[in-house]
Amino acid sequence: MITNTDTDKLRGWFTGRLPADWTATAAPDVTVDREEVTVVLTLPDVELADAGDAERAEARAGRTKAFREETRDTRIDIAREAEHRFGRKVSWAVRLGDRTELFTHVSAPTMTRLRQRERLTLDTLVDAGVARSRAEALAWCVRLVGRHEDDWLAELREAMTHVEDVRSRGPQA
Repeated sequence: MITNTDTDKLRGWFTGRLPADWTATAAPDVTVDREEVTVVLTLPDVELADAGDAERAEARAGRTKAFREETRDTRIDIAREAEHRFGRKVSWAVRLGDRTELFTHVSAPTMTRLRQRERLTLDTLVDAGVARSRAEALAWCVRLVGRHEDDWLAELREAMTHVEDVRSRGPQA
């Protein structure tokens, strides 16, 4: 289980290690699981007073692309250091206005056991063209649950944090 302390350590390390101009708008948003650390950097939004939605979207896409290209070597160096230090792959994303773009990510295989009823659900999604494979259909289902059950998942994570706190204060041997 990933603890808040683990996440805090990673967030602190990245905050200290990243170039100051990358964190001038906001501290990095760091998300951690067993395999991956995702670092989301917030860039200053584009200044277009009379721009329409399409123009603003293209300006954001252009700024994101420029940042990705200009920072590639530095991001690779930082990722290598972090991967060596923390034993997890590092992925990068940029948030600009209402747009978030993930540059890299880990697609980790997950072993699961499903009964026929669940497999039939996945097969229906594949047969309908919603997904190309059972794995993609399962990922689609997980994203859908995550999107519609954010409040419940947040409450569950908070409860797990309380359990972690109680365990850390437990009897010492």
